[in-house]
Amino acid sequence: MKRLRVLALLHREFVPPEPLVGVDDAWDKPWRMEHNVLLTLRELGHRVEVLPIEDEVAPIRAAIEEFRPHVAFNFTIQFHDVGAYDAHVVSYLELLRTPYTGCNPRGLLLAGDKALSKKILGWHRIRVPGFAVFKRGRVVRMPARLAFPLFVKSVGEHASIGISQASVVHDEASLRQRVEFVHEKVGTDAIAEQYIQGRELTVGVIGNSRLQVLPVWEMTFENLPDRAEAIATSRVKWDHAYQEKVGLQTHPAVELPEETDRRIRRMAKRIYRALDMSGFARIDLRMDEAGEVYVLEANPNPDLSIGEDFAESAAVAGLDYPHLVQRILNLGIAYEVPWKG
Repeated sequence: MKRLRVLALLHREFVPPEPLVGVDDAWDKPWRMEHNVLLTLRELGHRVEVLPIEDEVAPIRAAIEEFRPHVAFNFTIQFHDVGAYDAHVVSYLELLRTPYTGCNPRGLLLAGDKALSKKILGWHRIRVPGFAVFKRGRVVRMPARLAFPLFVKSVGEHASIGISQASVVHDEASLRQRVEFVHEKVGTDAIAEQYIQGRELTVGVIGNSRLQVLPVWEMTFENLPDRAEAIATSRVKWDHAYQEKVGLQTHPAVELPEETDRRIRRMAKRIYRALDMSGFARIDLRMDEAGEVYVLEANPNPDLSIGEDFAESAAVAGLDYPHLVQRILNLGIAYEVPWKG
């Protein structure tokens, strides 16, 4: 295996301390994913240079000119604290003719806009919940075509930002209150979509043109409080003590009919291609009691931490963590952009 020069683009607050500690010592740290990947890259024999990213692109260019990386490992999920700007970081790498890991700019823009992506998927006759967008500065009115309960979230932010049990609303007053919360606290437009009661499923996809679909994964709770909804809130996503309290479990989807499994895996490929994604992604789904599957959203560049859904499902598919990281590197180098022609 060729030893590569890898420039790691990290948000400054997620740069793990050096020397890198063991995996078990990093499991509850905010820089867990970055630590896991960086440690693995070095164990694979690659030379890694870490570049903390803040609010300037000039350091990226300077690091590329000095280090001359074979590939940039892109950990960024926003720029200037704006989630939609993650695509512009990748666009800048393309302007500098530097290969990078993860999704391309167009895929990031299409998948990152939850309303636009639903419109595209709907055009492809892929089932999505009914939805409405509430722009900042506009009066909040209940659309006639929707019915409660609704699920309210940011139209552009990921990582469960701004999502809590209060995100599921059952009347117009609660809808107005939650939309205003997203507008004021998250700082983006809000989207309210039909809340689908049922099973929370995810499926990972890896590849550029030739795609590998990972096993369908499921999120369940053993000790969820009465009247609480089984949703991936911010606390469920990031609070390890709360995860233990509610008995959060993620695992291969249980008792999933074979035909449904095939249908979901085919759907995942269609979604990935419809949104022009590359590298790797996680598709978030809900399956109702009748077995109908709805696409909630597509997440480019999902969490790569050891023990999280994507890496665990890859392992079940026969792709252990070092091979997963190397595969992502290889896909970044192989991705076809215009300047390679």
